[in-house]
This record gives sequence, C-alpha cells and structure tokens, in this order.
Amino acid sequence: MATLELRNVNKTYGPGLPDTLKNIELKIDDGEFLILVGPSGCGKSTLMNCIAGLETISGGAILVDDADISGMSPKDRDIAMVFQSYALYPTMSVRDNIAFGLKIRKMPTAEIDEEVARVSRLLQIEHLLSRKPGQLSGGQQQRVAMGRALARRPKIYLFDEPLSNLDAKLRVEMRTEMKLMHQRLKTTTVYVTHDQIEAMTLGDKVAVMKDGIIQQFGSPKDIYNNPANLFVASFIGSPPMNFIPLRLQRKDGRLLALLDSGQARCELPLGMQDAGLEDREVILGVRPEQIILANGEANGLPTIRAEVQVAEPTGPDTLVFVNLNDTKVCCRLAPDVAPGAGETLTLQFDPAKVLLFDAKTGERLGGAGVAKAASHADNVAQFKGR
Repeated sequence: MATLELRNVNKTYGPGLPDTLKNIELKIDDGEFLILVGPSGCGKSTLMNCIAGLETISGGAILVDDADISGMSPKDRDIAMVFQSYALYPTMSVRDNIAFGLKIRKMPTAEIDEEVARVSRLLQIEHLLSRKPGQLSGGQQQRVAMGRALARRPKIYLFDEPLSNLDAKLRVEMRTEMKLMHQRLKTTTVYVTHDQIEAMTLGDKVAVMKDGIIQQFGSPKDIYNNPANLFVASFIGSPPMNFIPLRLQRKDGRLLALLDSGQARCELPLGMQDAGLEDREVILGVRPEQIILANGEANGLPTIRAEVQVAEPTGPDTLVFVNLNDTKVCCRLAPDVAPGAGETLTLQFDPAKVLLFDAKTGERLGGAGVAKAASHADNVAQFKGR
C-alpha cells in the first residue's frame, strides 16, 4: 500500500492541440479508495493511464510514497491495473492467467501456487481454476482479472471501468464485492467510472472531472451536499438535482426566491445578506428528496400547492413531477404516496437545504444555511452559455 499524489499534472498530444489534462492536483492517503468520475471524454482514463505509465505526462509530477515515478516505465512502478475488457489470455486456464505475472517475475513454483490459492479463496473462484476464460460469465472473468492484479501485491491498484460490461444486476453485486474486498485488504485504489452511483458507493474520495479539469475533489457526502458548480450538482445524484431559474428579490429586508406553480406562489427566504444578489438571475438547486409533502403541522417551512404532472412509483419511493417556474421539478416522496395526474399536493421546502448558482457562469453562490463549496479557478469558463 502507498500514498499517491499528483502535482500539477498536464497532458497534451502535440503542439497546437488543447490540453487533455489540465493542472491536475490530487492526493490520497495509504489505503484510500479514490474514484475518478465524469462523462465520456473528460480525461479520466487518460489520467489513469498516466498514473500507470501507459501515457507520458506533459508536465507536473506523479509521486508514490513521496517518490517521483513520472519517468519510470510501467513495469517499475509497482502498480497493477484491471482493464474494462479484462484482457485475459484466452488459451490459458484461470490458474495460469492469475499466475502469469508471477511466473514472469520468476517466483518459485511453491510461492506461486500459494498466491493463486490465496487469491482464488478471496475472490471465491477456486472452482474455476481449471477453466478457460471463454467458459466463464462476465462476472467470473472480472474476478479473474482482479485476481491477476491482486496476486502481484503491488503498492497501488488501478481499475478502469471494470464493471461497465456487466448487466445491471451483476454490476450491483460486483460493486458490493469490490467494496468488501477493499475493506479486507485496505489497498490504495484508483477507480475510473462514468457511473455516479459507483462513485458515491465505493469511494473514500471522489474527483469529478470535466474537460480535463478536476471540478471538485472531496468525500462523496461533501460533493453531494455541497457541489462546487452546476456541472457537479447535475452529474452527482440520481434522480439529479432540480434546477429552477428565478430572479431574487428583497422584501422587508429579506432576500427571497419566488416560486410559482401556476396555482400558487411561494416566497422562499434565503437568509442571505449580499445586496449584490438583488434582481439577479440565478438557478435554485434542490435535491428531489429535499422537497417534502406537507403534513399539516405548523413547522414554519414555506409551502406551495402544485399540480401533479406525472407520478412514478419505484418501490422504495415515489417520484412525483410538478411544474415550478415553468420548469419540471422532481420530488422524491414516500412509497405510500400515490397521487394521480392532475391531483394537487402541498409541498414544503427547507430554505437551509437549497443551493444557488449563478445563471450565467454556473458558479456556486453562497447558500442559505450551507457553506459555499470551494471551486476550481477554471470552473467559471466551463459553464458559460448554460
């Protein structure tokens, strides 16, 4: 196990071409699980390849245990990587696939057999050791690919979207298996995915990427509750955060966000003192689970009556869609709530849980009851025109 640090890492593929990676700064401690998450083409796999040594960086440094490995060849970095395609040798048995790297390193046969037995027990593939990859399911092949990496006992493990080829049910099962494995081994791990559910459930730390830039780096909880900008807020969360355009107003010394359902209006007090926000166009962000059904108690929270457009029972909850400020808004309500289309509900908002974003730049503004999230200096340019 080891610490991993990236200092101002840049990557470009030639003069005149835009940077694929831009000033990447990351640090994870010994035994932590880092998730690199973002849409296709954001640079996360390129960054993974740079860590592994499969791509050379154009600037900056990559350090393992405070030692610069930027100029080392992949075989000298003591890093194991599991690819999306698994990359198993089709003519070899499972046993030989797992043992291949150990044989290349000329380990004694007895030690190789002991390591293969250890890994196969850990991954519960002992009964598959004599089979060929073509005789295995996708989940079994994924376990073998992991076993080949685990058998090397490297300092750092890299996983490049290892679950993307599996069906939805198997992905959930393997996600749990990977988390249990990490809890047992305490291995320093970097995991690339475009699936924000994997990012939220697996990682100790999450780095959200867009266009080669780290938009936000932190714990899953912090990124979910305190997104740095519109992109992070929209990418993390399922169903995604609601974004409601509006213009802020001041009344009786209070800054208000005005919501209109077509049936009623609601004045949402924000508790902010910044006079520069008056009459400013903003985007109000609120998670679906933070819009609750009023139960008739006088709890002081602002309420608004709204007509149900669509209701979608999912089993554990019911997703109800209403229209606020001419925008479709999703509310995640209890599973026993089953309104029909056209029915009117009274909904409540907690002003302390809403977020505000600048409508032009996408930059996070100081929120009511929530500290402003730190954002990258280059973030503002990423959201112009949204």
